Amino acid sequence: MKKLEVLIVGVGGQGVILASDIICDTALASGYDVKKTDTIGMAQRGGSVVSHIRIASQIWSPLIKEGEADIMLGFEKLESARWGHYLRSGGVAIINNQALPPPSVNTGNDEYPSDERITAILKHRTNVIYYIDGTQRAKELGNIRTYNTLLLGCLSKLTPFKVNIWKENIAQHLAAGLREINLAAFDQGRKEMRNLVSSFS
Repeated sequence: MKKLEVLIVGVGGQGVILASDIICDTALASGYDVKKTDTIGMAQRGGSVVSHIRIASQIWSPLIKEGEADIMLGFEKLESARWGHYLRSGGVAIINNQALPPPSVNTGNDEYPSDERITAILKHRTNVIYYIDGTQRAKELGNIRTYNTLLLGCLSKLTPFKVNIWKENIAQHLAAGLREINLAAFDQGRKEMRNLVSSFS
């Protein structure tokens, strides 16, 4: 792998920063240089959270330029549309099929866009868009909060990092009582992505 630039977007409380930390540690353990930076806007109140991750043999800057992200991992649909312009042409969008309307929508001052509108926005950059029912799958596994790890499983299918390195770093970031369910979510994410890629192609 020459270079990989990953943008993770979501809202406060979704585990964006934890996910980005795991990606970085997995890449480092795989022998790559990594730079990352996080932007947190009123995160504890559901504000936008964005993490830039750049991976290569040598990286100087942590910021992804607009139109250069290879992969966007969206934890929430509207945030994915909002940051879609960061994707390079033909990049990959992996979107958690979850809507968390911002305060403007909740107070009736705005309208949450339809799935068709969100897809149309993303298609300005790419046709490679995978919607993942991450929240629902995590709920079925027994812990709805594991959807961030499930989405990492999806992402892992598009990286050269070995599965055992991913799992070691997931385990290191979690309390002992949460490891088993999160590793199961990671495996489920890999399965979901494998099925989607095969049906997409």
